[in-house]
Amino acid sequence: MQIEVRTVSAGDHSDWVTLWRDYLRFYKTELPPEVYAASWQRILDPDTRMHSALAHRGGTAVGLVNFLYHKTFWDTRDKCYLNDLFVLPEARGTGAAEALIRHVGAHAAECGAGEVYWLTASDNLTARKLYDRVASLTPFIKYKLA
Repeated sequence: MQIEVRTVSAGDHSDWVTLWRDYLRFYKTELPPEVYAASWQRILDPDTRMHSALAHRGGTAVGLVNFLYHKTFWDTRDKCYLNDLFVLPEARGTGAAEALIRHVGAHAAECGAGEVYWLTASDNLTARKLYDRVASLTPFIKYKLA
């Protein structure tokens, strides 16, 4: 079955929320309802430069990607940060994750972004196999100020 990826619209709210909850559950976290609402509003607001797309297989939403653009001191072009990527377990191995990454890459190229980048958990070995195939691993380690 073919994978179709498209930018979300207001009518995709239910599918987006369901996949977002599944993604957060995968990372063993919960967010309050106001974060869901604010994130959805930001995605729909063209001035925030926050975006989301859904992968569909046979008319059913099976994956989601959230991404945003930001300025940097290292380039005159914006960077694109692929913030979240999730595919339902039953749709893994279908090409949905790669299609979502490619969608972000095409969007970033269209917007003139200089780079698309993302983070993942070091133990997310299944995803890292895909990432190693479609992108280059950087030597950076993330720190977080308390």
